[in-house]
Amino acid sequence: MEKLMIKGGRPLHGEVNVSGAKNSAVALLPATLLGESQTVIENLPGISDVGIYEEILRDFGAKVNRDVDTLTIDTSQLSNRPMPNGKVKKLRASYYLMGALLGRFGEASIGLPGGCNLGPRPIDQHIKGFEALGTKVTHRHGGIHLHAKRLKGARIYLDVVSVGATINIMLAASRAEGRTIIENAAKEPEIIDVATLLTAMGAQIHGAGTDVIRIRGNPQLMGCRHSIIPDRIEAGTYMIAAAATGGEVTVTNLIPKHMEPVTAKLREMGVTVDESDEALRVRGIGEYQGIDVKTLPYPGFPTDLQQPLTALLTRAKGTSLVTDNIYSSRFKHVDELCQMGAQIRVEGRTAIVEGGTSLHGSKVRATDLRAGAALVVAGLMAQDVTEITGVEHIERGYENLEEKLKLLGAELW
Repeated sequence: MEKLMIKGGRPLHGEVNVSGAKNSAVALLPATLLGESQTVIENLPGISDVGIYEEILRDFGAKVNRDVDTLTIDTSQLSNRPMPNGKVKKLRASYYLMGALLGRFGEASIGLPGGCNLGPRPIDQHIKGFEALGTKVTHRHGGIHLHAKRLKGARIYLDVVSVGATINIMLAASRAEGRTIIENAAKEPEIIDVATLLTAMGAQIHGAGTDVIRIRGNPQLMGCRHSIIPDRIEAGTYMIAAAATGGEVTVTNLIPKHMEPVTAKLREMGVTVDESDEALRVRGIGEYQGIDVKTLPYPGFPTDLQQPLTALLTRAKGTSLVTDNIYSSRFKHVDELCQMGAQIRVEGRTAIVEGGTSLHGSKVRATDLRAGAALVVAGLMAQDVTEITGVEHIERGYENLEEKLKLLGAELW
């Protein structure tokens, strides 16, 4: 799909089902390499990042079979091979191959990851963790080579809270000798999801979801069956879209606890959010209040929803401040929103949104995944037709976005 056209001004109504979490899937798929038999992953989202990972697993010799949202992966006959370029450059999360291959083979040679350009996202904390486990790390031909005669558990303190580093160290430590302790660990739900898989495969992991995770490795992990948690970012995007269009949408197959930071901010604006066991009903109103938002590691407001929320804030009364404490360059959507009539300026890590403006359709470009989601939200609000290019970014993280929005009454093609 080369471009997405949206005719705005239609309130969204109905029910939308949330797919499996993209940020879990891209960590769980490489984690299957640690097992020496068949693993079944259920509730897998049909997104391009997952499709690329399927190809990478096959490149390592895994037998991969898909049945709708279930992937069966037989890793009993793997062969380690260098992967400095190619598919790994299409994914940010390709760095999880480092921890997985290091745990399985004691060696990995992987190119530096690609994905969305959100400014500097160093992997120094990943490297620090690998070295603490006994790995020699060298840089070769634009990639990273890891080698360990044996992995041995260690105490590792992360200098900054990092989801990627926490998961990558967990992967390697799951087959290391002895006990590994990760201090100042990230607490995101996706980390608990990965820990649940690794525990089912035979590792002993305690404390996932807290800032101290303890891992007792197992030299031989086996396959298992695992179902991915719902995607809290996809759920939040539909919640924001419902509010933005003044509609009423029930978002199902989610974990309300994971959505609390988003729910709190929407309610602060004046949006009605009603909670049930595995669903949230969002009811928009005519006028919203401006708010201040700061992105923080979980359980703070997620950086992945900063951009869609910024689009919503253009219709809120007064001035809103959106500060991204995670990624310094996550405001590339602002110029596109301003092209649609928004009044936003960026100062350092903060976007200052002068609300109460009406957006109009325009030709805009998605520069990254969540910027694309922000432009979709803006297009749903705007008068006339919005034309969005760079749709391949959106397809990296949202399953059947067009179809789901159409079922809610949106007019898009």
